Amino acid sequence: AVELLQADYPPLAAAVGSVKRSTVPKLAQPFDVDAEDAALLNQIIDYYHEALKQSPDALAYVEKRGLTLEAIEHFKLGFANRTLGYRLPSMNRAAGAAIRGRLQRLGLLRGSGHEHFRGSLVIPVINDNQVLEMYGRKIIQRLRKGTPYHLYLPGPHKGVFNLEALKTSKEIILCESLIDALTFWCAGYRNVTASYGIEGFPAEPLAAFKQVGIERILMAYDRDHAGENAATALADKLIKEGMDCYRLQFPKGMDANEYALSVQPASKSLGIVIRSAVWLGKGEAPEKPVTV
Repeated sequence: AVELLQADYPPLAAAVGSVKRSTVPKLAQPFDVDAEDAALLNQIIDYYHEALKQSPDALAYVEKRGLTLEAIEHFKLGFANRTLGYRLPSMNRAAGAAIRGRLQRLGLLRGSGHEHFRGSLVIPVINDNQVLEMYGRKIIQRLRKGTPYHLYLPGPHKGVFNLEALKTSKEIILCESLIDALTFWCAGYRNVTASYGIEGFPAEPLAAFKQVGIERILMAYDRDHAGENAATALADKLIKEGMDCYRLQFPKGMDANEYALSVQPASKSLGIVIRSAVWLGKGEAPEKPVTV
């Protein structure tokens, strides 16, 4: 609203004899409406990234979760602050209808016109400068009943979070969530990635593991019933693919982020858990896991 007023938005009350002016808000668009899908997604991520850096509430949430400014910049974390729609051409114009249709197809807008990730910290998965996936976590804890706290782009998961880690280490910490993966990264354990929850391990990370020759997986899934079952099932699959799997044992009921926040400093507490990882294969462990 402030930006619109500064841009000489028409007065709220009609003045006698005033000159007719367009009622279309004229705010700077954060992207090129003619850009290809890949470029458009990158521009949206840039917009969310700048919105996060200007939002005290979102920055407070990031700090509360123990994430650093370095992580914000490195992974281009963002915040969907509900303002994207104000910067689109009006929906009753051809250009406005076209760009909204594209954003709906990409999963960034819903059929209602609302931002899919509105009110969420947005974590993009970027491989080779291309946005392949986005994860959103609501920053407000008390939401209307039935509102999900966790969101992804529609469709199957794509991409490998923190792909660069696979190129520098034969041992990978595999987390259940992206925030848990960021927790390890911020604590200095950069050889980390995530599996987008417990609903199944996507084909792309597995293919990437095999391509670069990953030897050891440290399963950092939540220590709850669902996390235990998912870690065991996935470990069986990865072991059959020739990778040694170990389980990080957080206190029961806790995930990596909760544990790191409760036992400070995180670099030390997570290090203890890593060094105490439990072998998930049959028989004796082939060797002690090599930590990086």
